[in-house]
Amino acid sequence: MADLLRSWAQFLALLGALWVCAQPVQAVTVLDDRQQKLQIAQAPQRIVSLLPSLTETVCALKQCHKLVGLDRYSNWPESVKSVPRVGGGLDPNIESIVALKPDLVLAAGSTRGADRLQALGLNVLRLEPRNHADALRVWRTVAQALHVPAADSDRVWQGIQQGVQAAVQSLSPAARQQRVYFEVSPAPYGASESSFIGETLTRMGVANILPASMGPFPQVNPEWVVQARPDVIMAGDSSRASMLQRPGWARLRAMQGQRLCVFKPDESDMLVRAGPRMAEGAQLMADCLNRAAAQTDTGVQR
Repeated sequence: MADLLRSWAQFLALLGALWVCAQPVQAVTVLDDRQQKLQIAQAPQRIVSLLPSLTETVCALKQCHKLVGLDRYSNWPESVKSVPRVGGGLDPNIESIVALKPDLVLAAGSTRGADRLQALGLNVLRLEPRNHADALRVWRTVAQALHVPAADSDRVWQGIQQGVQAAVQSLSPAARQQRVYFEVSPAPYGASESSFIGETLTRMGVANILPASMGPFPQVNPEWVVQARPDVIMAGDSSRASMLQRPGWARLRAMQGQRLCVFKPDESDMLVRAGPRMAEGAQLMADCLNRAAAQTDTGVQR
């Protein structure tokens, strides 16, 4: 009798599983940065991503295996390095993208060729996070587009935010008294208070010499930085040589006091992408600020 009941229970469980599988997948409608609605009938199985932060978001949502084409700059996690390249945001290879037969293309709002891809019948979702609110919105939009349950995506996001908060709390009182200039590229372009980098610095209680009124990532006059006299300078390795050639920069106290944090290429990638590695980026900045606050004249920060 017990065996019969067990078999009947297993049969009912199987029927329930089959019923769930037979239910039609509910279409979702998402809104992109241009306020265009995109209806996605079922979970995409072939995804092309043309922005590194979007690539990293897909992978953090455990959908990395669905990527069939990437921009040339996407390099994290390690598994994406074998995915075919289809140009960049400024020069996407339309023919290569179409040939991959993607059912979803993720792109920045500024990606050239996005309209052309849409005209060719592809689903193009344009998203580009610039601040913390953007990063959360993009995270949730991508998760929805990929049919990832909200509970799952929110759980991962909460972990990211806990990591950012841990970095904030790791700052010493002295580190919070500093004024920072963060350079994102040697043109030079900087990260202002309104960028996600600037917002992280604000959460840390650190002053940013670039006000929000300049826009998230403004091009900066090098002489303006000299006049602002930051206590700490953060920059990628590509900026180091040009900094030494800029008039007046050798006299900056950040340069003279060796309170210059130069990030390696992989660290710079992490720092300038508003995506799932923001916690690691925040910790890099916190470590820099703590070292700078305790700095003696022993050499350039690494």
